[in-house]
Amino acid sequence: QVQLVESGGGLVQPGGSLRLSCAASGFTFSMYVMSWYRQAPGKERELVARISSGGGSTNYADSVKGRFTISRDNAKATVYLQMNSLKPEDTAVYYCYAKHKLLDSINYWGQGTQVTVSS
Repeated sequence: QVQLVESGGGLVQPGGSLRLSCAASGFTFSMYVMSWYRQAPGKERELVARISSGGGSTNYADSVKGRFTISRDNAKATVYLQMNSLKPEDTAVYYCYAKHKLLDSINYWGQGTQVTVSS
């Protein structure tokens, strides 16, 4: 059974930090490109960051460049999102997404974790 389980969300003050984790199981993690998406109330889901299957390549949304860092540990089948200098506009549900590196049709979503940035 495929599972993507996010954790690490919560309430943080502006300027603070959080580290999200997404633990994967039920598939060969190292064969998947991993991404973090987010969706704020009333807005469309957007890509935050992406990391290649081997971890050697990353991409970020312009709005988080220099503040967020995506990483992965293939031995632990886990992807991380380190979020620093958080802003109120980062408030959203954050989702983990896995896409097979060769077959776009094979992909999975996590259930999401809430991040709220507020004083």
